[in-house]
Amino acid sequence: MKIKVAFLFLLFQLSVFAQLPEGFVYVDEVIPDIQLELRYCLNNNFVGKPVEGYHADVCILTKQAAFALKKVQEDLRKDSLSLKVFDAYRPQEAVNHFSKWAKNIKDTLKKQQYYPNVDKRNLFRDGYIASKSRHSSGSTIDLTIIDLKTGKELDMGTPFDFFGKASWYLHEDLTIEQKYNRKLLHDLMSTHGFRHYPKEWWHFTLRGEPYRNQYFNFPVE
Repeated sequence: MKIKVAFLFLLFQLSVFAQLPEGFVYVDEVIPDIQLELRYCLNNNFVGKPVEGYHADVCILTKQAAFALKKVQEDLRKDSLSLKVFDAYRPQEAVNHFSKWAKNIKDTLKKQQYYPNVDKRNLFRDGYIASKSRHSSGSTIDLTIIDLKTGKELDMGTPFDFFGKASWYLHEDLTIEQKYNRKLLHDLMSTHGFRHYPKEWWHFTLRGEPYRNQYFNFPVE
């Protein structure tokens, strides 16, 4: 009986440590005070329902990306600010779900909120949806900054995942405050090793990412 119990306990330990592939970590284990709102686990996203491959509200990144992000958080914390993550590692299964959704031009449930000025049939052409994503390599992250005193996100001019030129980092039709907030996020991420995607103010990828052009498909759980 004791041998059986010991064996089961060993299996439990192995299952815990085998949850993520080697080289990946849960970000909140590296940065315990980071704020998370993993949108693709919820209905509050451009698809309008939880996305395939997302089984839990957990943030996963490569170790290198997570520890670089920790330095950003440390800088923000000094000013009573914090990072808030919308998406990080994204399984290929989820990318496939986005592709299927984009091809169904009759499903426009979230058009007014996320792509009011874009014809859904042009989402592939205009680069908003693709069959491969840097997120699936594990070192790309979508995020913003929140004020810890108020609990509110800083005003970046558009919501996360808004499809349109207003989300471009250097979009001109923004207030001084919105431009300042975007630059704050951009400069901190750049200082600590991330490069930005010019068409999405929230999107950053670690320079020298360890699994570039490798697309993983383990679930977010």
